[in-house]
Amino acid sequence: MTNPLPFFDGHNDFLLRLYQEPGRRDELWLGSKGVGHLDLGRMKAGGFAGGLFAIYVPSPSQGLDYMALMKQAPFEVPLPDLMTPQTAQPVALAMAGLLHWMERAAPDDFTVCRSAAAVRANFGSGKIAAVMHMEGAEAICADLDALYLFYDMGLRSLGPVWSRPTVFGHGVPFKFPGTPDIGPGLTDAGRDLIRLCNELGIMIDLSHMNAAGFDDVARLSTAPLVATHSNVHALSNSPRNLTDRQLDQIRDTKGMVGLNFATGFLRPDGMGSPDFGLEIMVRHLDYLIEKLGEDHVGLGSDFDGCTVPDPIKDVTGVPRLFDALTAHGYDAPLLVKLAHGNWLDCLDRSLKA
Repeated sequence: MTNPLPFFDGHNDFLLRLYQEPGRRDELWLGSKGVGHLDLGRMKAGGFAGGLFAIYVPSPSQGLDYMALMKQAPFEVPLPDLMTPQTAQPVALAMAGLLHWMERAAPDDFTVCRSAAAVRANFGSGKIAAVMHMEGAEAICADLDALYLFYDMGLRSLGPVWSRPTVFGHGVPFKFPGTPDIGPGLTDAGRDLIRLCNELGIMIDLSHMNAAGFDDVARLSTAPLVATHSNVHALSNSPRNLTDRQLDQIRDTKGMVGLNFATGFLRPDGMGSPDFGLEIMVRHLDYLIEKLGEDHVGLGSDFDGCTVPDPIKDVTGVPRLFDALTAHGYDAPLLVKLAHGNWLDCLDRSLKA
């Protein structure tokens, strides 16, 4: 059996899984047959050689079954209320600690990287190169002091919002069909956050940002525009997907888009069912490459945070996507770019340390 093509993944929610099942963390991380999409054994088997590991603080339950609400289009799921730093910060700190625990539990197989050079040094060595990411900046107060602390812990990528509002800006709803052009842009605190991220060299993720906030970041930021886990709005009319105008803005800054494996952001009908083939994923990649060029597209699976197509199933299914791309006519150099080359180059352009 040949070794799988090593890939860098722009987004996963494995830390949330560990946080929610503390009594099983050794089993979930160090095993090879765990629940969900990721564990160390399956990551190595599937070619997962690096990625952004998201700190995401879930909202308190509102008694809604979100997956059930999104099974049948059209739908619109109510967004949770703004979360205070007092609620978010302890959870975010716990997840940051879990990422470092993963490194200590498997020091020969996993390392937390604080620079693009460190990612490159470890990538392909057999040691998974992890970058700390924050999905929704609720754990950062408007005074931004906590950002320095998270930076020292290794934070190198940040999405100012998940879909719920923050003191920094507004996200997009879980709705189908729909547009990201909804709500106001960045707040004053949000503009300060973007400037400080640029100063520190923290990559800014626009995946959940609404259109006005996206435009504000495009005007303010001196860094490439990046959407770590988003798809094509023209192919799937979800507010979470990127419009042609947004793709043009990303291209013009030599930015990056990671293909999201979530079924509802891939399917043209917006449905959550995973019962479809890889051709829809290929179609989104074709479109992204046409709009952005082959140097600015990669993967952003959203593993352990979504439902993925049946042929993927979990991280061990990623080689099947590369096989489908080969059959579609993608040559070996392009596959290497999509698998990891473009992400590594984007980190070079985005991070300072």
